[in-house]
Amino acid sequence: MSRRQRKSELKSTLWFMPFWYIVGAVGLSAFTFYLDYVVDVSLYLPAAIGFSGQTLQVLLSALVGGVLTLSAFTINSLLVALTTFSGQFSSKMLVNFVSDRATQHVLGIFNGSFIYVLLNFLYVTHEEEEFIVATPVLSILTAITAAVTFIYFINHTTTWMQVHNISFNMNAKSKSVQASLEKELKPYQLDKEVEKDSLPPDSDGKVITADQSGYLQVADFSRLVKQASRDDILLRFEVRIGDFLVEGTPLITYWDNGQTTINPERYSKSMEIGVKQTEIQDLEYGLIKLAEVAIKAFGHNDPLTVTNTIHQIADLLKSIGQSTNLSSFLYDEEQELRVILNQKDFRYYLHKGFASIREYANQNSTVITELITMVSMLSKTMDKEVHQDLWEFSRQTILGFDNYSLYENDCLFILEQLSELAKNTGNQNDYLFLLEYMLQRVSSKSAAEEPSSF
Repeated sequence: MSRRQRKSELKSTLWFMPFWYIVGAVGLSAFTFYLDYVVDVSLYLPAAIGFSGQTLQVLLSALVGGVLTLSAFTINSLLVALTTFSGQFSSKMLVNFVSDRATQHVLGIFNGSFIYVLLNFLYVTHEEEEFIVATPVLSILTAITAAVTFIYFINHTTTWMQVHNISFNMNAKSKSVQASLEKELKPYQLDKEVEKDSLPPDSDGKVITADQSGYLQVADFSRLVKQASRDDILLRFEVRIGDFLVEGTPLITYWDNGQTTINPERYSKSMEIGVKQTEIQDLEYGLIKLAEVAIKAFGHNDPLTVTNTIHQIADLLKSIGQSTNLSSFLYDEEQELRVILNQKDFRYYLHKGFASIREYANQNSTVITELITMVSMLSKTMDKEVHQDLWEFSRQTILGFDNYSLYENDCLFILEQLSELAKNTGNQNDYLFLLEYMLQRVSSKSAAEEPSSF
């Protein structure tokens, strides 16, 4: 497992952050012991804030039970939240909630508070004449912190479960993945054209295959470029990050100069294949997760979730559309071509983001209108290179109303957005055909509703 992937896996687990809180609790407990039994701060503080040994034992036993009870309620609330997320939205969202820093800090505070108070309880004696200050004061403050944290966690959970926050957080996560990937590739990309005729023929290439089945989770592009430069070879990816592979699937094709001995394992170790998809470098996975939330909302008759998710997908598509303009060719320090990536164009991501929602909408005119509206909005903010892709997607969506009749107002709303899209993309002539097509759907609806003369 690569360092980057290991870091991502640790962030998505619940034990990592609480572990550091427990370590901090042990250190704070040792410091408290030092204040009371080595320095004896009670000699320098008012007697009113101190406790005798037996009284402090009773106090700490109550605090231990109280903090443990709050921890139990927190875990119960967490399980309810996870069950709700999985059933109502998507099981893929569990990782997002668990890896949220606020969730991990809350669990860390409860675990640390319990360990701290418990350790204090262990070394306090029963002597009547013993006078202790630091232990009771800090233990009470710790219990108060745990109580306030419990209120915060309930508020955090209810806020995080709101539809707009769920889709926004997923969108923000995907954008951070995209920004990280662009930062990784930018040093190896140059603004120059590569002619296909200048590339070596496929027949001269040698293939490196996958040594196991699974998903291609991450690739160390920097390491691949440097290794290819040392071996003086050209690499071409045959698969993309997130693709499922079976053992023996071609991963990389390379062309050498015939003078250097190539060790394929060096390149295989720069790519990680696992049993699940991850968002470390996979932009498509973020789109799929958002689309799944919308699809789940259809089953719960929740149009607000559907439309809100469509908005976030449109925003993510705009961001992805800008990144797909980046070159697929990676160069070394001598500006020699070393790696050719297998990238998809904007049309592919547009289909992945909206096509499944369009399919499950089952020709729901409200959802279709929102889809066309978002596509029209994208046409105003994106380069002209993708305008035809946007129009073609909308055109296919409209033609999907075959053998389906529309209410007049629904038809007008769709045509209004379609007309604006046609104007932005320069497809006014094609729009006239779709206009006639949509009016036929309204006419068939009106004919079907006319009362019989018999």
